Amino acid sequence: MIKAVNLDLGYGDRLVLKDVNFEITRGEFVGCLGPNGSGKSTLLSALCGLVEPQRGAVLLEEEAIGALPGRQRARRLAVVPQTTEVRFPFTCFEVVLMGRYPHRRPWRRLGETDLRAALEAMAQTSTIAFRERVVTAVSGGERQRVVVARALAQTPEIVLLDEATSSLDVRKKLEIFEVLRELNESLGVTVICAMHDLNLAALYCRRLMFLKDGRLLRDGPTDQVFTSATLRLVYETDMEVMWHPLHLRPYAVMLPLSSRLPNRMDGTQGVSP
Repeated sequence: MIKAVNLDLGYGDRLVLKDVNFEITRGEFVGCLGPNGSGKSTLLSALCGLVEPQRGAVLLEEEAIGALPGRQRARRLAVVPQTTEVRFPFTCFEVVLMGRYPHRRPWRRLGETDLRAALEAMAQTSTIAFRERVVTAVSGGERQRVVVARALAQTPEIVLLDEATSSLDVRKKLEIFEVLRELNESLGVTVICAMHDLNLAALYCRRLMFLKDGRLLRDGPTDQVFTSATLRLVYETDMEVMWHPLHLRPYAVMLPLSSRLPNRMDGTQGVSP
């Protein structure tokens, strides 16, 4: 569905990613991981046509993404950035309704279908309780959930998220990813998310791509590439990957940078059972 071919990305003379190649088919749930500055946000910006490749191409079903008109792109792709600043006093419901504009016919008002899509998106993201509140008056986490609802209201084929849940508490992160999983499994929506939360990625993403030093180092099914060796290589930090007995997914355990384990609350040292 979306393909990167011999992709070089950068800003001016600074090259961020070099010779990146991959193909994401319809209905995949992909996590993009890597340390700060590894190019995750730049890659997502290129996938939605906001950053023009210095070399190579990003193709959406064999057509260059940058060649598609903006309205056509917005009907097919929705983007949730890490932070969104809204300066004008729109209500939260009005912000979510903005996701319907790519579907609006010229000189036509938004109709009942648009209103239903916006309300459903707000219900899915637990934002409907403050639909009439001004978006500039809600908390940063609440505003981010409104932005996620706006993306869902677009009814896209592909959702791109750039650290979109980093400002949310644990419960709200899980709620958003449950919504994404449901859209992915029931409607075949393709999900591509840049993340720092390793265990959240391992829990929900079926495929992981690891970036480091301007390269795509690992790319494959989560249970094959989410390994201690990969995490140590990518993050230069000692980690152990285990298989969780409850959700039957891999998870990472970070080890302290020093050889001395931190003290337990009871004053003794060692690893708790």
